[in-house]
Amino acid sequence: MDRFRMIFQYFQSNSESVMNGICGLLALASVKMYTCFDFSCPCLPRYNMAYGLGIMFVPPVTLFICGLILNRQSLVMLEEWRRPQGRRKKDLAVIRYMCSSIMQRAMVAPVVWIVVTLLDGKCLICAFSGSVDPEKFVGFANASPVQVQQLLAKVPCKDDELMRNNTSRKAVSRYLRCWSQALGWSILLILIIAAFLARWLRPCFNQATLLQARHWSNYIDIEQKIFQETCCEHSRLFAHKCILHFFESMRQEIKLHSFSLPREGEGAEGEEDLLQGITDQDQVNKLLKMWYYEKPPLDVSRV
Repeated sequence: MDRFRMIFQYFQSNSESVMNGICGLLALASVKMYTCFDFSCPCLPRYNMAYGLGIMFVPPVTLFICGLILNRQSLVMLEEWRRPQGRRKKDLAVIRYMCSSIMQRAMVAPVVWIVVTLLDGKCLICAFSGSVDPEKFVGFANASPVQVQQLLAKVPCKDDELMRNNTSRKAVSRYLRCWSQALGWSILLILIIAAFLARWLRPCFNQATLLQARHWSNYIDIEQKIFQETCCEHSRLFAHKCILHFFESMRQEIKLHSFSLPREGEGAEGEEDLLQGITDQDQVNKLLKMWYYEKPPLDVSRV
């Protein structure tokens, strides 16, 4: 049990590393899902493009939303953005930093999916086989325009009877696959160059502002965790008080059933320190409302 507690505390104290690990797992999951996915192009002129582009872009949107949901800082950022001004001012630079960090992590898995689909080429062949110029290929020279569209739509289906003996099917497929792979490698190269420039040009900007934004974004996250832990501890002590008051008339029976009750004065000091005179539900609600609307300023010298 202590080992699990240590692991849980490590995850809480290293939330950034955990988020990076989750993003990596989502990226690996996207590759695994694509390799296990049974791609079946409908080979119909009206549906090929919708199916191909849908497979290329709908799963990335889903992975992006999952990345936002799994990132704990998304909720922290929204709460910080939506909270009332109160006694503590809001720093838009911190909110922008948190939003940028969240978006960067959430975009990893969708980008991996799109790059993998482009390098594989099946989606692009299915989506744009009907948009190829038939004059570039000899096998479509003697066919009518309607037949040409039907034949081009059936290019992804190599087992179709109309395309088995067509010499241009492989040529169209190779042509579109080359474009797809070129686009995939281009996107990958652009992302690598952008990451390289962002990393090496960062020292050219104001590092003090970046350090401040990173520090206070971590502070907001840690403050919320500590507040939740304190609320849980207060709730436990408050419930303990209420239960003891309710069962005060049955004290002897409770002791016989080995229910651990503190002796008079035992643990009372710690409970009173946390409860601090809070004795009813209205006072608890008032304090929680004050915390939301009037958070104390970040100045510990006033304590």
